[in-house]
Amino acid sequence: MKNFIRSLLFTIILCPLIFAQDTSYTFSGLMFGDYYWVSAHHDSSVKNSNGFWFRRIYLTYEHTIHSAFSARIRLEMASAGDFSTSSVPLIPFIKDAYMKWTINQNHQAYLGISQPPTLTVIEKIWNYRFIEKTPLDLQRWAPSRDFGIALSGKFLHENKLHYHVMLANGSGNKSETNSGKKIMASVSYDFTKSFVFEAYVDCNDCDGSNDFFTYQGFFGYYMDNMAIGLQYAHQTRHVPGDKDEELDLLSAFVRFKTSEKLGIVTRIDRMFTPNPLAARQWYLPFDPTAKSTLYILGVDYIPVKQVHITPNIEIIVYDVNDEGIKPGTDVIPRITFYYEFI
Repeated sequence: MKNFIRSLLFTIILCPLIFAQDTSYTFSGLMFGDYYWVSAHHDSSVKNSNGFWFRRIYLTYEHTIHSAFSARIRLEMASAGDFSTSSVPLIPFIKDAYMKWTINQNHQAYLGISQPPTLTVIEKIWNYRFIEKTPLDLQRWAPSRDFGIALSGKFLHENKLHYHVMLANGSGNKSETNSGKKIMASVSYDFTKSFVFEAYVDCNDCDGSNDFFTYQGFFGYYMDNMAIGLQYAHQTRHVPGDKDEELDLLSAFVRFKTSEKLGIVTRIDRMFTPNPLAARQWYLPFDPTAKSTLYILGVDYIPVKQVHITPNIEIIVYDVNDEGIKPGTDVIPRITFYYEFI
């Protein structure tokens, strides 16, 4: 019965998209995943795991309601990435669901589930989400979506100053479960068409007991065929009745194209403090007891614009933890595939 209801709902959503002829409707999607092999891992139960999986499938419907109003709904599906679940099928859930109000050509407002200011600038310049999440998303410092109200826009001379603020539940795309809220704000400045600096701050919960505070600075230099990024972030997690957790992260990446169909991707993430939540990260669980350095190296083959085939490797090297133990190095070679359709 559950499968029947799920299929019926999915059909109701998709049928108008398939048969709509009005140009105010658009339907698009993308898929990416890997053939992976865990050749070494600090957790012996994960070592030698291998296989194919979809890390993301997106189906997106966008509708222009009026010249000033539009709406988006996006469904997401993914394989279980916990290295233990094998019998659960890919089940869709809501990734985006918002109405956008274009106040004027420089300012917009959003209501619903949308991307928060935390990741917007960095993801655009990194441009390789299908290889790996940006660091704050990867380390579970911040979700990639949140439910609330957001404003974004640009102003000053030649619209070089950009802002993005959001008041949200702070629980991602899940339902609200407490009285606290999350406040996020990002300000970025385009020094040139290629050089941007962003400052970001947020307060999650904000009720005085379980508050999380995050600060982030990012420098990015990007052109058509290359990009360089440098990010520093700090997070304070208030723990009632205990010492606050202070986390620090530094990340740098370089990507460039050697030709129209070939690119190189490199990234290094350094966690200067152990992350207690890092073991919960699907597809790439970290050891939560030790400081870590993540190395990413990939070669991106682009046979056509909408298709990428990217051999890559992720290596995590750990420091000695407080108990005097050095967790084993994680080594995960992958062949990542990405394709999109409109």
